[in-house]
Amino acid sequence: MKNVLLIQILIVTIICNLFFAVQMDAQILNYKEFSGVVVEEGSEKPLESVSIKLNGTNLGTITNREGDFSIKVPEERDITSITFSLLGYEPETYMLSELKTTDNRISLKMNVTELSQVNISSFKNAEALVRAVFEKKSVNNLNKATVMTAFYRETIKRRNRNVSLTEAVVNLYKKPYQSSEKDAIALHKARKSTDYRKLDTVALKLQGGPFSTLYLDIMKYPEYIFTSETLGEYEFSFANPTTINNKAVYVVNFKQRSHIELPRYYGSLFIDAETLALSSAEYRLNLEDMDRHLENLFVERKPRDVKVTPLEAAYKVDYREKNGQWYYGYGNVSLTFKVDKKGKLFNSVYTLQSEMAVTDWELDEESGRLRSRDRLRPTVIMSDAVSGFSDPDFWGAYNVIEPEKSIESAINKIQRKLKRNNI
Repeated sequence: MKNVLLIQILIVTIICNLFFAVQMDAQILNYKEFSGVVVEEGSEKPLESVSIKLNGTNLGTITNREGDFSIKVPEERDITSITFSLLGYEPETYMLSELKTTDNRISLKMNVTELSQVNISSFKNAEALVRAVFEKKSVNNLNKATVMTAFYRETIKRRNRNVSLTEAVVNLYKKPYQSSEKDAIALHKARKSTDYRKLDTVALKLQGGPFSTLYLDIMKYPEYIFTSETLGEYEFSFANPTTINNKAVYVVNFKQRSHIELPRYYGSLFIDAETLALSSAEYRLNLEDMDRHLENLFVERKPRDVKVTPLEAAYKVDYREKNGQWYYGYGNVSLTFKVDKKGKLFNSVYTLQSEMAVTDWELDEESGRLRSRDRLRPTVIMSDAVSGFSDPDFWGAYNVIEPEKSIESAINKIQRKLKRNNI
């Protein structure tokens, strides 16, 4: 099962108090903030994971599940325009002078691509196209060391209620895509809040923290899903093409072959038709007919009287392009579990979600400068490494993903409790 993405959780019984906030001061910059919502033209449906880029820079962010966004523009940089783009929609570019500081409403129009616009005759089948994507990695993917600033968020929900939230600004030390060296992560700023009463004395902890989303970078870590050997375990087929930034994109669906017994993935790959670079991927782990032994794929440790059943494991990764070079831009992991505790009449359903968005990057002129003691370990548990929550101005000039309204409510509730207790 080494090629299965092992996003593990720890389940332990704990008693814990709310802690003070821990802050690390960021460099203070002058900036102007713009916020609003991105919707689909016509239906007015909020659009999730819309890429928002400040043109001429590497600065950007994405929208949250409710389509909300907020982006901070440094005043000392000559930035005049911003672009909103999403797979399957026509991108929209605005001058910053056209936007208000708040309550902007951005509409994106769906882009319907006719099959005749994309020539697939060069490939005898969809699998040949997927193999070509990995063969062209040295040409298409950024082949220089970079330092990326990213925003990471980790949430735990019991049913539909947020019970734990961890947020962090991290530095990603990305190695060239052709290099076999692993990427490194350093924690820069972080905070958390947890309402342990709603966890029924059972606390779920996501092992891996930011690494759980970084390892979704298929082009850097193909061993977690596709290798030259395991590609043959999947069936690939063409779906109707789509567009991203007005460029034609192949859509390739995949699923494990019927004779493969161990669980594999199923989903879709989105491939730039001109360069054959992977622009996005959405997939899930096949949990059908999962036997009890496969619980160990996700659970590191748990009490004996607790049974954990995985219900869903969903993954998403997006890439961005600059000057013909593609790089990791966003990753999202969503895991849902049913937890049965002996002696309890009803079970509990928990969803653990982690997402990370690159908000800025630059070439790493001092490759290897990150000291070992400053590196996060791939086994890190963020909720253990961070304590407490803080004021709304905690992030300063850093770009973050706007919190959902339900998350904001949970944060405010815990902060009011802290204030009442004079903590």
